[in-house]
Amino acid sequence: MAWVFPWQILCVVLAAVCVILAVLWLMGLRRNRRSRFDRSAAERVRIDLELSLAEQQGRLAIIRELQDVAVLSLARLITRAEGARYAAESDPSTAVRAATALVEDGRVTLADLRRVLTIAREGESIQAMQPGLQSARNLFGVMRDAGLAVGFTESGDRFPLKPGAELAIYRILQSALANALKHGGVGTEARVSFTWTQDGLQLLIDDDGIRAAARRESATASDFAARTAYTIDDDLRALSESISGAGITQMRERAQLFGGIFNAGTVPGVGFSVSAVFPSLRFHNGVHGVDLSR
Repeated sequence: MAWVFPWQILCVVLAAVCVILAVLWLMGLRRNRRSRFDRSAAERVRIDLELSLAEQQGRLAIIRELQDVAVLSLARLITRAEGARYAAESDPSTAVRAATALVEDGRVTLADLRRVLTIAREGESIQAMQPGLQSARNLFGVMRDAGLAVGFTESGDRFPLKPGAELAIYRILQSALANALKHGGVGTEARVSFTWTQDGLQLLIDDDGIRAAARRESATASDFAARTAYTIDDDLRALSESISGAGITQMRERAQLFGGIFNAGTVPGVGFSVSAVFPSLRFHNGVHGVDLSR
């Protein structure tokens, strides 16, 4: 009968514990990644809903104004019709002139009502459409309300984009701003720039999340300086680091679909920077580099 030494039993137990801990760690890591992805998706849905609500509120305000005008016009139309009816009993020629005026007033009122219906139908169609660059300023407003200071500059001549490209750019912009607010917190400043070239577009989003967090957490100027200090090693590490995460991966993939070059990285002592350069966006149809024969 072979003897089993205590240290052998201990090794077996430790090995089993290590395996169990490794399995639990991998499960936790996977659950954490899924949770981050779910939070990112939920945040994007929330922003989309707030944008849609803001747009619909604006349309409802216009509809209310036009509706008030149409109601007043209709009230005047009814009053004049009653007057024409009474005038017809004593002076038929006056009734004819009044009827002619009523026709013109009726056409004006009908036009106002048609405007109301047009705006309502446009709201329904836009509600079903995907957001695009026309929603960018509304996006900035939503982010400002959430506590992110957004500055925007645009240079060059904008040209029409295909719907898929416009949606991809909007999603990159949306994700970058949401990440700036998430990691930098309230008070973070994000600077967005669109640079249009003859055939392309460069999108750049820089934020000062590191400085914003330092401002909130520092009691003195020296404390703030210490929190935002960096060395040349930090600069080199920022240039060589590979940023990962579900949000970054999605932004990179969206850019690549339309021939874009995506970069994201930390700016030591300041914050985070995201750029997407599309050299030939004017002519890119979203299938470049895709094997369509399969």
